[in-house]
Amino acid sequence: MAFDEDWAQLKADAQERQSGRTQLNSAGPKEDLVVRQDDLGAVGNEAFRLHGELRKCTDIAGAGADKAGAGTTARAAAELRRRNLSTGDELYSTLEIWTSQVRTVLQMCAHISNHLDFSKKLHADDDAGIAASLRRRDGSAVPVSEISKYVK
Repeated sequence: MAFDEDWAQLKADAQERQSGRTQLNSAGPKEDLVVRQDDLGAVGNEAFRLHGELRKCTDIAGAGADKAGAGTTARAAAELRRRNLSTGDELYSTLEIWTSQVRTVLQMCAHISNHLDFSKKLHADDDAGIAASLRRRDGSAVPVSEISKYVK
């Protein structure tokens, strides 16, 4: 087999192997990802709102707390334990697992909200820095012909 034929066969084999894969750089002329400040704000606001609602609605450990701070579920588990019923241990275990999982979800909501707020500010600062660097000392815009030198 000649080199040209061998090379053509290797290229065809490689292309055939890649045809089933996802390639991020070949999605077509559409924009891959567009995020607007309003979108980030809405998601961050929703995460913040969800965090507040979850804190109020999912606190079964503190619900009906007495003066010592023990909620009704914890007191019920303690009473069942005191009466030597294994349900008390199981109820207390359920309360611990529930509380742990709720804290994880709350942390994720807070993380999303805080991260999006941080991202918005960071990109706004970046945009302001870029805009400032594309201005002359007198405040006029740098001409496009000057900017194109940076791109080459």
